[in-house]
Amino acid sequence: MRKFYFFLISVFLLSGVSVGQSSEATQQIPEFKLNYEKFTLENGLEVILHEDHSDPIVAVATMMHVGSNREKPGKTGFAHFFEHMSFNDSENVPVGANRKMIPEWGGSRNGGTWSDGTVYYEVVPKDAFEKILWIDSDRFGYMINTVTQAALDREKQVVKNEKRQRVDNAPYGYTDEIIRKNLYPKDHPYNWTVIGQLPDLQSATLEDVKEFYKQYYGAANASLVIAGDIQIEETKKLVRQWFGEIPSGPEVEPIEAMPVELETTKNLYFEDNFAKLPELRMIYPTVEDYNEDMYALQILGQLLSGSKKSPLYQTVVEESKFAPRISTYQSSSELAGEFVVRVRANAGIDLDSVHIAIQNGFTRFEKAGVSEDDLKRIKAELETRLYQGVSTVLNKAFQLVQDNEFNGDPGYLTKTAELTNKVTSEDVMRVYNKYIKDQHYIMTSVVPKGIIDLAIENSEEAEVWIEEVKKDVASEEVSQGKEAVYDKTPSKYDRSEPDFGDLPLFKSPEIWTAELKNGMQVFGIDNNEIPLVQFDITIPGGQRLDPVGKEGVSYLLSDLMLQGTANKTPAELEEALGLLGANVYISTGNEGFSISGTCLSKNFEGTMKLVEEILMEPRWDVTELSRLKQALETNLKDREANPQAIASTAFYKLLYGDSHSFGVPVNGTLKTTADINMEDLRSYYDKLSPENAKFHIAGAMDQKQVLDVISTMADDWATEAPVISTSEISAEGEPGTLYFIDVPDAKQSVIMIGKLVLTENDEDASKLNFANEILGGGSSGKLFQTLRIEKGYTYGAYSGISKNETISPFYISTSVRANATLPSLKIIEEMVTNYSNDFGPAEVELTQNKLLKENTRSYESLGAKLGILRDISKYNKSEDFIESQQEELMNMTEKDFKSVITEYLNEKEMIYLVVGDKATQLEEVKKLGKPVIELDIYANKITQ
Repeated sequence: MRKFYFFLISVFLLSGVSVGQSSEATQQIPEFKLNYEKFTLENGLEVILHEDHSDPIVAVATMMHVGSNREKPGKTGFAHFFEHMSFNDSENVPVGANRKMIPEWGGSRNGGTWSDGTVYYEVVPKDAFEKILWIDSDRFGYMINTVTQAALDREKQVVKNEKRQRVDNAPYGYTDEIIRKNLYPKDHPYNWTVIGQLPDLQSATLEDVKEFYKQYYGAANASLVIAGDIQIEETKKLVRQWFGEIPSGPEVEPIEAMPVELETTKNLYFEDNFAKLPELRMIYPTVEDYNEDMYALQILGQLLSGSKKSPLYQTVVEESKFAPRISTYQSSSELAGEFVVRVRANAGIDLDSVHIAIQNGFTRFEKAGVSEDDLKRIKAELETRLYQGVSTVLNKAFQLVQDNEFNGDPGYLTKTAELTNKVTSEDVMRVYNKYIKDQHYIMTSVVPKGIIDLAIENSEEAEVWIEEVKKDVASEEVSQGKEAVYDKTPSKYDRSEPDFGDLPLFKSPEIWTAELKNGMQVFGIDNNEIPLVQFDITIPGGQRLDPVGKEGVSYLLSDLMLQGTANKTPAELEEALGLLGANVYISTGNEGFSISGTCLSKNFEGTMKLVEEILMEPRWDVTELSRLKQALETNLKDREANPQAIASTAFYKLLYGDSHSFGVPVNGTLKTTADINMEDLRSYYDKLSPENAKFHIAGAMDQKQVLDVISTMADDWATEAPVISTSEISAEGEPGTLYFIDVPDAKQSVIMIGKLVLTENDEDASKLNFANEILGGGSSGKLFQTLRIEKGYTYGAYSGISKNETISPFYISTSVRANATLPSLKIIEEMVTNYSNDFGPAEVELTQNKLLKENTRSYESLGAKLGILRDISKYNKSEDFIESQQEELMNMTEKDFKSVITEYLNEKEMIYLVVGDKATQLEEVKKLGKPVIELDIYANKITQ
């Protein structure tokens, strides 16, 4: 987790926007105001308040100026580990409540640690505002006395499982470790990864935890931001009450910037057990956050590879066809920075060839220099991203707290905009010559195991610590343990749980509808908070219109349609969209084909002209199709290396069978996409009809403005709607059977369990979603609370119901440490079997309160508002369906919940799937007592 918003930069001067800061510390942008007030408590805590009454919600973010850069060798990963510990217990909050209560209030919460800092954040309905101040301040200032050895041991397992899931069991997961060890000297604070090494985590003691807290968790080492539906003066009083008694803590000495220089280029290789494709990275040492050169380096990254005209895209992707994409970007942290070149090449490509192509791209850039048009395009794109970056109260809180804690100015976004806007073509070339040209760098070659010939020649093998998978590790069995015994910290205030405020019920936004003369229906929501609009055109069909045996046609068409038009080359189309600051995407799903986008409202007309051109005048470029097919093949091979992707693909094939479109991934398989040709795409394109299509839009445009712009689509687009056939389900999975897929040496087992239940149009759909909430609806669910909080087996465990017009599955999904596979399966089996019996009056009340309040924050963003419109148009729901569902929820009785659970969540009807290490886990899972069938990674049965 690096600096949140280094891309969210405005171009105020270019767009004629006047920016200034008044004595009331207010920055103004046309059509948008980001007001804040800053004050400091006597204990040194800096507080920033932002008042926003758009929605009845409040976001709270506390940022600590301590990350992995404060650690020492042998104690790595400790800042991140302490973040986990902080979510456990505190003196005035019930045991386990921190993770459980906030979701039950209808809120969300999480934390993050990166090299330089740690952040804790929550978003809650406004009635829980004082409750969140209570729980957040208690975690900050009153948690250390509650830490027990049992809690310490349990959280070690959770963090170790997070590392296994994100690093050890993931393709290219060790690359960051390799880079840090070789880019930074051993005594540099960035020499180790944020998550650290498992042996270091295992050796952490209670004394370490307490020492870390006392050293770094003082009020003077933090910033607090509260944003949302608040009253400033009242909030000041509450902040002083809840946070004012937290000790200041010892002074934390700042660390001066420590940029590094390399004396030589280092070439390193690593054989990755999970990778299927070779990947090359080149990392150049550069500058720290807030250094003025950072802004030019960010633009340099965009210029080198961010468009089809960019030199590295041309040499690596378009001409050499070595990879589907290449990325270059500046990544700045508090003490140092890195400029990164990253390419995941096609299968079998020698990375020496890729490296040569990159060098040729650099040479081309040096000769051509920087185009003023490209600078203008990039800055226009960044203007749109600025508004997107402050479009929710949580994003506003992040922006304010980040710049305050690390630069002392919550309004620094204004300065960032000015510095970015001042970047000239000469500045870009200057930083290129200073930091990239002829400079030393770290180069990593990560290649599939056993294919070392693809690595850069004369590379040295990188050293990486790899955990050994063991069948049984008794020391990793943990429990809740006894509560700590301690004397409560005295306070002049009552620190017991405050009451709820007035309940803010969700009220459906005003929705307008229309119909164009070609049959396309239009649904809109006006929202003028920021000068943005989000829109989409959704056409029924999606994957369901793919030819049998050629699944992936619609996916390839969605890619091809953005590769230029009849009148514009791919580069010209990309540039035209970029100059408008517009983002346009085309995608396909299980049941729909969509063109979607985001743009400034002032550029909506220009954006829609381009969208219409994309839709009505495809380019049908054979060269581009060839490139896209190669890119898809690369991505599909990459998917075969990911245990979670393997599990998902197999799970849906077992549920639907491969003769049903849902039994095959939306982007197809290597087999189904191999023979797809241009005629297949043309045939699919001819089925794209406005007859049943829907246009959805949310943002700063009213009905008349929208219809004036899109009405021309009715004149040019009048294709007749095709008949969408429903393929038969020929499920391959047998109820009550456990299927096992071997991924040798997997550090975790991916578990998926479920069955087909109902369609979204079913009268029980909402009821089943309500009934699932206690079982697996987020961190307060039984699955998460048991498998992660109580047992420490996993980083997360959830359940849910997919939403489609076609019958869809209930699913349970988790990844557990390898030697906890069988215990986890037993817990899930018992939990689902007894779920109906265990569902009583308390669960009814909890579900109703939680979901009712959750609605207040679920529809804040423009994207969420588009989701409302999609639900209305696709499933023929009423405009106030959310309010109707709230009423339905409140009328459900215990008997209703039990009936739905019994009807749809019968454990004996479910299939079980485990993807993990066969050598250690196959015999273990057989002890569950279910028939076990082995599958290959394509979900085909393995004959013994």
